[in-house]
Amino acid sequence: MPPAQKPPQRVDAPSVGSSKPATFIFLHGYGDEGESWLNIAQQFHSANKLPHLSWLFPNAPHNHEAMSTAWYTPTSFSPIPVGRSSKPEDEDENDEYNEEGEDEILESVEYVCKLVDEEVERGVSVERIVVGGFSQGCAVSLVLGLVSRYAGKIGGVVGLSGYLPRGAKIRAGRERFRESGERKGGMKMFLAHGTRDMLVPMRVFRDTKARVVYTVGEGVLETHEYEGMGHVTCGPEFRDMCEFLEKVLPE
Repeated sequence: MPPAQKPPQRVDAPSVGSSKPATFIFLHGYGDEGESWLNIAQQFHSANKLPHLSWLFPNAPHNHEAMSTAWYTPTSFSPIPVGRSSKPEDEDENDEYNEEGEDEILESVEYVCKLVDEEVERGVSVERIVVGGFSQGCAVSLVLGLVSRYAGKIGGVVGLSGYLPRGAKIRAGRERFRESGERKGGMKMFLAHGTRDMLVPMRVFRDTKARVVYTVGEGVLETHEYEGMGHVTCGPEFRDMCEFLEKVLPE
């Protein structure tokens, strides 16, 4: 862990000694920190939702180029890729947005994979672990679920107000996943987005959805759109996310 990176924040499951423990690793967005999301776990537990679920909120390192916390450096174009859309099966490897922070994204993915390792060492089965996040955290989570050494092996991926990054390495990893038996595993995916998101526009969300479906198949992905919502979260979104987690991580 880099010196400028805080350790993760943890909210343990109130149901101590559960025979089916589970963990949700949730990644914050650009310029934020894990502590900002602790109240979500606390609200779930206060409502007796998923009492067997522990929450882990990692902190992105301080990025010197961006002068803020970031899982990867935003490009000079934008924090998100806003170039032309392309068919998922015909991505242009020379697209100017394709190399957007790819190596940094993969470094962050490996950092989160090590957190998954630690949860497995704690006795949590890998299929009882969900990784998700907001904005940049969503981007890292999607790459972890589709490209990393845990691709297809974790219980689920949650993506809020984010997108699937491009890049030659990411594309190659997605193709390996698509062609392997891993796509037939039990991993499920949840994507949610606001129709008034000006930072990650709906066209980017639709492109992400198409590329995820191309990689994992129709039956794996659940999507939700929230009318009038910007680059934020909302109560209905968390209710939908809760229902998804209850299906993926039953008590």
